[in-house]
Amino acid sequence: MHGAGSGVDPTSSPTFRSYLSADWAQWMSEYPETATVFGVPGHNDRWTDESPEGWAARDRHLASSLSRLRAIDPESLSSPDRLSYDLYRDGLESAVAGLAFGDDPLPFRSVVPRNRWIPLNQLEGVQIFAPEILDLQPLETASDLAAYLARLDSLGTCIDQQVALLKAGLAKGYSPPRIAVRGAPDQIGGLLTADPTESPLLRPLAKLSDGIPPGERSAGLERARSTFAESIAPAFVRLREYLEREYLPACRESISAASLPDGDVAYRFRVRWQTTTDLTPEAIHAVGLAEIARIRAEMEAVAKSTGFEGPLTEFNERLKHDPRFCFSRAEELIDAYRAIAKRIDPALPRLFGVLPRLPYGVLPVPDFRARSSPAAYYQPGAPTAGRPGYFFANTYDLTARPRWEMEALALHESVPGHHLQIALGQEDPSVPEFRRFAQYNAFVEGWGLYAESLGEELGMYADPYSKFGQLTFEMWRSIRLVVDTGMHALGWSRERAIEFFRRHTGKSDLDIGVEVDRYIVWPGQALAYKIGQLKIRELRTLAETTLGERFDVRAFHDRLLGAGALPLDLLERRVREWLGAASSARS
Repeated sequence: MHGAGSGVDPTSSPTFRSYLSADWAQWMSEYPETATVFGVPGHNDRWTDESPEGWAARDRHLASSLSRLRAIDPESLSSPDRLSYDLYRDGLESAVAGLAFGDDPLPFRSVVPRNRWIPLNQLEGVQIFAPEILDLQPLETASDLAAYLARLDSLGTCIDQQVALLKAGLAKGYSPPRIAVRGAPDQIGGLLTADPTESPLLRPLAKLSDGIPPGERSAGLERARSTFAESIAPAFVRLREYLEREYLPACRESISAASLPDGDVAYRFRVRWQTTTDLTPEAIHAVGLAEIARIRAEMEAVAKSTGFEGPLTEFNERLKHDPRFCFSRAEELIDAYRAIAKRIDPALPRLFGVLPRLPYGVLPVPDFRARSSPAAYYQPGAPTAGRPGYFFANTYDLTARPRWEMEALALHESVPGHHLQIALGQEDPSVPEFRRFAQYNAFVEGWGLYAESLGEELGMYADPYSKFGQLTFEMWRSIRLVVDTGMHALGWSRERAIEFFRRHTGKSDLDIGVEVDRYIVWPGQALAYKIGQLKIRELRTLAETTLGERFDVRAFHDRLLGAGALPLDLLERRVREWLGAASSARS
């Protein structure tokens, strides 16, 4: 059981592969932070140029890239290359369409397309990505240290460019809801420590390799302190003052994406982007209501199995306030997650024939962003850079982190969820680079939610409360379908969304507030989970019905994951081709 792939496809088109390689290299040069995340070397000394000239250059490259791709005859390509062609063209054409709404021109599918006119809120912005990127880049050699210091030197300019974008966005009628930015000043404050080396921006220097001569390490640390004091801290203070004095007062009160220029059209575009389907917001809203009714019946049955007699809302309230399920120290929470991961790992061969080589770890969400962050998230590793993946668990307000939700979260964020799926894609050398990193959200998050449902097959959820936790998370993702579309397409208020959430789940008020605000910040993103999971579950049922006793869950999972992340229609086609071949072989 090893990582997938056996080398470059010998039938691939050299011209097409050459185009993809050159275009990928250009995009990595244009987006050095993305290159760092993906482990592509040579770009760790810069930030993306956010000046008007930088944006114009990237827009021009997008147009040129699409023109060059269209000059290649797709009918001349091998079957694997034709799939790559179709995926790359979809990415480029979607990026071009997104320009009308202010979206970033980067064509590789990401969690959310960044909007150039609203580059900052409490989930994204320079106060979030700067410490994350600096922490990701290697510090093993003197040249690594030089790149880190060069990036620090230019961070002040990067921050000032963010302020210029915020001002330009307001002038164009683009502003985020005020509630989606209110936490950003405090996040900036968390970076401005009295001792520069305690700031998340300089903390990575504690990892400097002993292979770097002591004199260079000492000089590098002194230069970093000086840059922080003379350039970085003043720039962040300017940003914080601008947010507090001018930007926040100018932000809109409304929460709907429809409030922005061409907002209704933009939201429907994002719905298609996130779900890779043609489902309308209204249809998705209806799916959510149906799933809520189905899952509620299962939750009531599990609650009854514990001996509880009464309404589900009362059971939810009891769980929220039962001290048995709470930790008293953050370290205990992290250790418990690590113990769960160790229980899952040896069971994976029951369900998968191919497993990734890349390891993963469990870490707490950094303090400076914990208050505004979800309960957990996954940070992909980079096999080429030797960087493992990480499952980040939020330790802020331990009363909101109950034990009964932990198994489902671990299955989603680590294995067999995000780490297993993403690392497998990264380790496949037979596909072009962009396919190793593309994130079709309906596939990636749909897989993560489907992974939660594999708990019983992996020996988890023996405790009915943990099973209730899994159903709570599935209910949570179904509620998203209703709340996201409600707020952005059907006129719901934030208060109505919170109350709907509270009525149907036992999640804490803290989690509910963070989640609803996340849907406000990222319109449409929350729809991908349940829509993707429903398609994957539908395909598994199809395979089980078609193959009967010959159904092999390991082969099915390997087929689902064997081509990396895909739009849902292409995923279905891939599974149906596999089933067709199996049926032909039988006859």
